[in-house]
Amino acid sequence: MGSASFAELQDEGGRIQLYVCRDSLCPGEDKTHYNTVFKRLIDIGDIIGVEGFVFTTEVGVISIHVTALTLLTKSLKPLPMVKEKLSQQGEKQVYDAFTDPEQRYRQRYVDLIVNPSVRETFKKRTALVNSIRAYLNDKGCLEVETPILQPIYGGAAARPFKTYHHTLDTPLYLRIANELYLKRLIVGGYEGVYEFAKDFRNEGMSRFHNPEFTQVEVYIAYKDYLWMMDRVEEMIEKVALDLYDTTEVQVGTHKINFQRPWKRFTMFEAIQHFTGIDARHMDEALLRETAKKLAVPLEDTMGKGKIIDEIFGTTCEPNLIQPTFIMDYPIEMSPLAKQHREHPRLAERFEVICNGKEICNAFSELNDPIDQQKRFEEQLALGKRGDEEAMLLDEDFLRALAYGMPPTVGLGIGIDRLTMIMTNSPSIQEVIFFPQMKPEKKKYKN
Repeated sequence: MGSASFAELQDEGGRIQLYVCRDSLCPGEDKTHYNTVFKRLIDIGDIIGVEGFVFTTEVGVISIHVTALTLLTKSLKPLPMVKEKLSQQGEKQVYDAFTDPEQRYRQRYVDLIVNPSVRETFKKRTALVNSIRAYLNDKGCLEVETPILQPIYGGAAARPFKTYHHTLDTPLYLRIANELYLKRLIVGGYEGVYEFAKDFRNEGMSRFHNPEFTQVEVYIAYKDYLWMMDRVEEMIEKVALDLYDTTEVQVGTHKINFQRPWKRFTMFEAIQHFTGIDARHMDEALLRETAKKLAVPLEDTMGKGKIIDEIFGTTCEPNLIQPTFIMDYPIEMSPLAKQHREHPRLAERFEVICNGKEICNAFSELNDPIDQQKRFEEQLALGKRGDEEAMLLDEDFLRALAYGMPPTVGLGIGIDRLTMIMTNSPSIQEVIFFPQMKPEKKKYKN
């Protein structure tokens, strides 16, 4: 506007309009600073510092009347220009937005600048973690750290990443879970421990899976899985209230309500509810035949427990939208869980399924070293059949159990998946700052 210009200044807190007047910025006759610095040198994306005074324009916009301007950092690459205009119906329309998922995940630094909603998603993630941490601290639990590099991976059924330590001259694994080390701390006398952990699993990638992910694991002595179910309801209800002041969260087309109490099914009850089939007393051969009838894909390496898990995952999980406890799993599926007190073929274990996916896993921990060794040996047999996710035998963990671990309950919550639900994010890549991706293809000039 002649000798005056307008711009928008953005920082972490939001945006404010700048009013840059040539006579204010360059008092006197010399207008070189205004012409060269502001009109020609300053571009969108540059980082600047301004001094001036705040006023309100004639149309009511709070602005800064700039009296001094300094270029702090020059942006050599132009930011994507997000254009907005109002339609004839008065609706805001956005053009040329930075929305391509691959570009956004590879250049998260640009994504965070031009898409304010992305910054809000990660603020919500931090608030979620803080809510869980506050809850556990209030219960008297101790936050701890355990090794990421482990000589024997364990605590879950998963394929690990393998590395090598040259000084020790030994192979090591990136942890797939921190369970066995946290249980060692319970053996050592702590009665409540937890850890927010980065875990690593060398398996498939999808909108629900990233090879590097975050979970919180919790272990409480002298409690069982029934006690932990009540605590999980209470804790995640608290998370929703802390984030939104309501227990209802919109996720896609569903409104999910985390208000207690949640529905509870045993695993076999869920299978029967959704398929009409009672699989409780089936042997492996009959389970394979049932899976085939239900169009559930199986591999030859799968044992009885994994077949049941595949049937449940295919026929039941997608139908569980509201938070639901699935409990009392077949013992073959749970080599670290205590045998059910009333049904010896089952384990005292539960998972929470929400929006069609597991968000947490817990069980009354097996604390009998003799039974635990037998379970490990059964896992070794599955490994010989070709199951790459079968557990190894951890002799030091068995030695720890032999000193005596009190009755204990353990819980693992997937922070990434819970954040997906709490922020209405359609993929896990949306809630991880820098998700793993295929190597970027280099572009060569002819």
